[in-house]
This record gives sequence, structure tokens and C-alpha cells, in this order.
Amino acid sequence: MTLRSHPHPLRLALALALGALAVTQVEAQVPQKPIKQPDAPAASSTSAAAVVQQADDAVSLDDIRNFTRVYHIIQQAYVEKLDNKTIMNAAISGMLQNLDPHSEYLDKEGLDELDEDTTGQYGGLGIEVLQVDGMLKIVSPIDDTPASRAGIKPGDTILKVDGMVVDSQNIDEAFKKLRGDPGSKITLTILHEKSDKPIDLPLVRERINVTSVKLRQLDPGYVYIRLSQFQEDTATDLDTKLSDYIKKHGAPKGAVLDLRSNPGGLLTTAVGVADTFLDSGTIVTTKGRLPDANLHFDAHPGDLLKGAPIVILTDNGTASAAEIVSGALKDNHRALIMGRRTFGKGVVQTVLPLDQDHAVKITTARYYTPNGTSIQAEGIKPDIPLADLAVSKADTPPQLIGSEADLPNHLVNEKAAADEKSASDDDGKLAIDDYALSQALNVLKGLALGRK
Repeated sequence: MTLRSHPHPLRLALALALGALAVTQVEAQVPQKPIKQPDAPAASSTSAAAVVQQADDAVSLDDIRNFTRVYHIIQQAYVEKLDNKTIMNAAISGMLQNLDPHSEYLDKEGLDELDEDTTGQYGGLGIEVLQVDGMLKIVSPIDDTPASRAGIKPGDTILKVDGMVVDSQNIDEAFKKLRGDPGSKITLTILHEKSDKPIDLPLVRERINVTSVKLRQLDPGYVYIRLSQFQEDTATDLDTKLSDYIKKHGAPKGAVLDLRSNPGGLLTTAVGVADTFLDSGTIVTTKGRLPDANLHFDAHPGDLLKGAPIVILTDNGTASAAEIVSGALKDNHRALIMGRRTFGKGVVQTVLPLDQDHAVKITTARYYTPNGTSIQAEGIKPDIPLADLAVSKADTPPQLIGSEADLPNHLVNEKAAADEKSASDDDGKLAIDDYALSQALNVLKGLALGRK
């Protein structure tokens, strides 16, 4: 789950101590990709030396000596012999991991995985995980993947991977095992949220091809929009599919935007998606220490739904970019939020290349909803809370007479179609299949009636 901004050109300072303190300037020239925004902020040319000079405190000689001592102790006394490169990479990784759960050091494999997440194509199980206190927590499973079909839910914990107990010492290895060649087998020991009995889930990795946008008609005049991730092409795909839907079915009376178990993705994609449903107003602002991290995104005229009401479904797996969209539409009074409180990831990561095969993914800013609210570690509270419930058919004895239509020799309604199903039958089926969605549709119909 990574909310990433496209980086502006920056100069980075990487200070590593090994006997003496050396400062290496690494230039990261990465052009910003075009986004749905008329005035992109100018990039600063902050130098590494300036960043070091502006620091309030300098690294003391005692800190350098301690680093060096630990380094040599690992070289000489660790149970297995490690080469210098391995120790140094571990030092860099540890430095970033101790900042927050989202900053990390990326090697070539990590960069490839990041690219796969952005494009939505990789070999694995289809789950978004996060390291929390030395454990692997499920942020969300992705729709129609081995993880979602096995019943893995947001908030679950992975205790073992192929029998290996997951702890702070091997969490990187456990994470890498989740991905692999399609067709290969893996067994996860899962502890469901609010359960005290772990279960083993044998799974088979698949080629994950995530279609991030799905649309269908719920009822005549009401459209269901499912966004499972925020990939590079999600905003464009949404505009295309929604426009095609409107051409076929006409302008919707309302829409349900389903962001449940959506782990997020790209900042610019979130801005584009929110802009699809807004005519004006602020979408999101970001604030950090460097000028390049201070961004402001506004909507443009062109609400594809022409002001038709929107109900957004959220849960505790709605995170990052999905929370930006939820916050933007809520604060602009464009949508009602229904469901459960969101995950609460209100920080932005920027990927800064060090060389061709290595990069630093580091938290560079907090983001704020249009009302100036930070949702970091708080999440977005729904307007209409809805527990994680399911509906099943009541186990009642059959009734011989349930309505006028069951009476012998009843008169037939002259306007009723012979094969027409009752609305209550359809409502009941939707409630059994997806209770939250059925309630969202009911609220949406009420909002649509109030708009007439």
C-alpha cells in the first residue's frame, strides 16, 4: 500500500559512517509525469550540501564510533560470515525501516515489484501487506485473486509462510515469499481479525492481472463503480468506461463508488479519479519539509455524473489514495461515506533513485483533505456507519398465503408482466450477496428522490 508522488528532480544526501563520515551527492533526475493538473509546481534544486547545512544537529564523533564498532562486531562475531555489501545494505534498510512502516530501501527486485504494483501485473497471491510490530498485517486482498477467494480479510495477520514463523528478523524474506511463479504452491497460516484460532490456507500463486475499474448497473438508473487499486491508467480507464456506460444507459440517477479493500496507489491517479466527479474545489494538498513536497491539487469543470448523488462504500482496508478520493468527495459535499472507518494512511512516499538498480522510497509529506484535515492514523469516519454484517434467508416454515396473489381466483393486475420479478425479490438477493451494497443502494435511491 503505497501512496507515491511522481518525484521532481532532487539532490540527495546519503551520509554513511565507516571510520569517517563521508557525504556522497547522488543526483536523481526523474521527470515528473503529466497529470490532470494545469499548473505543475516548479521543482526546486535543493543541493545535498544545503540539506546537510540546514540540519539542526550534526552527527557526533561518538555516534560515528558506535556505528563503526557495531559494524566491526558484526564482521567478526556474527554467527555467519557476511560480506561488506550485505552489512551495508542491512544498515541502510534498517535506517529507513525505523523511520516509519512505509519508507524502505529498494534494490532491483524491489523496484521491479514496485513497477508491477503500479501496472497491476505480477505473480503472487493478490494481497497488500504491511509490516506492523514485526508482523505481516493484511491491508486488503485484491478482487478475484487467490487471497480474496480464500477468504483473507483486511486486518488478518500472517503468522507463518510455508511453516516459517514470521518475525522481525525474517519479515523481508516472508514478504518476498508471497510472490512467485504462477502455479507454484504456498501455505499461509492466517489469524483472522477477532479470532484466536490460526488456520492454514494452502494457496496457488497466479498471474495477477488486476483490472482496477469495473462498472455494472445495479438497478435501472443506478450504476455500481468498483475501484480495486489506483494504478497508472485507473483514472483514464474510469473516464472511458463511465462515458461508455452513459452512452448506453443514459445519465445515471446516482452511483455507488465501492472503495472497500482498496489499498491505494498513485497520488496523481487519486487526483484524476476525484476530478472525474467534481466540477470545482480542492482535491488534496500535501505538505513536507522540502518545497517540492508542498503540492495543491484542484478539480476542473467536467463532472461526468452531472451532480447525481454518490454513496462511497469504505472499510478498514480502504487506504492511501482511496482515502484521498473519499476525503475529497466528502469535504466537497459531493458524496456520502458509508461503511467502516478507513485505514488511516495519510502520508506520501516519493521514490528517489540512487542509481540504475537502487532507490529510496521515503515518506516526504503528509496529505490533507480539502477541509485541511490530516487522516494519518485516524482514517475517515463514515457519514453512515455500517458494521461488517451478512444477511441470510430466515429459516421459517413455508407460508401457504403470503399475498393477494396467493389467493384462489384472484384478479390479475392488468399492467403486470407475466414474467416480471418483484422488486423485493431482487432487493433480497442483493442483501444476501452484499449487505453493505444493498444498504448503499437504498440510501442512494433516497438521495436521488430528494434531488428531483
